[in-house]
Amino acid sequence: MNKVAGKQTLPIHIAKALIFSYIVTAVILLILSFILYKVQISSGIVSVGIILSYILSTFVGGFFIGKKVEAKKFLWGLFIGLIYFLIIILISVIANKAAFGSAGSLVTVLGMCLLGGMLGGMIS
Repeated sequence: MNKVAGKQTLPIHIAKALIFSYIVTAVILLILSFILYKVQISSGIVSVGIILSYILSTFVGGFFIGKKVEAKKFLWGLFIGLIYFLIIILISVIANKAAFGSAGSLVTVLGMCLLGGMLGGMIS
C-alpha cells in the first residue's frame, strides 16, 4: 500500500521541483535585470548570468526531487533538467517563433539543464 501512495505523490514532487526551479530562475533573472538597469554591464556578463540561472535552477529542482524519491536520485535529477528544458523550449516557441539561435546553442543549454539537474540529484 505504501508503494501505491508513493507513486501517487511522485507527480506532485515533480511539479514542486519544477516550480522551485522556475522560482529560482525568476529570482536570478530579476536580480540580473536590476543589475543591468542600475549598472551598464557587458553582454558577456549577462550571458554568464543566464547560464548560471539554468544551472542553479535545475540544480535546485534535482536536489528537491532527489530528497523526495530517495532512489536513483541522479536519474530523477536528469529528468527534472530535461522537463525544465522542454518547458523553456515550448515557451520560447509560443512567445517567439524564431527563438532558436542555432542547434549548437540548444544542445549546450540542454546539456547545462541535464547536468545541473543530475548534479542536484546526486548531491541530495
